[in-house]
Amino acid sequence: MEECIFCRITDNSPQEILFSNDFCLYTVLKDPEIEGAGLIVPRNHRETVFDLSEEEWNATHQMLHTVKEYIDVRYHPDGYNIGWNCGAVGGQHIFHAHLHVIPRFRDEPMAGKGIRYLFKSQWNKRS
Repeated sequence: MEECIFCRITDNSPQEILFSNDFCLYTVLKDPEIEGAGLIVPRNHRETVFDLSEEEWNATHQMLHTVKEYIDVRYHPDGYNIGWNCGAVGGQHIFHAHLHVIPRFRDEPMAGKGIRYLFKSQWNKRS
């Protein structure tokens, strides 16, 4: 996919590759929005997590443990949010599967608020 930014991560990309294996990469933004946060991205274009092969799934699992060890040593987080956005309604903006790895800290304003926090809000009730 020529237009997919995750299919073409280069030195000129906003992402930097920190770790890789045969099936996936771990990237972070060169100018991060969230300290220590990054993405695990399959090397082959897969639209969502549901499209990963068994090998890609296993490699992603292994990469997640490598990334956690790295983040634990470098940032010392107090918790994590780990998640996939699938489809436009699910919040996916780049249609190449990617697993968000977000370290969380007890001194941040949203400490204690997990992935479901916004979805459980009254203003998000379906009519």
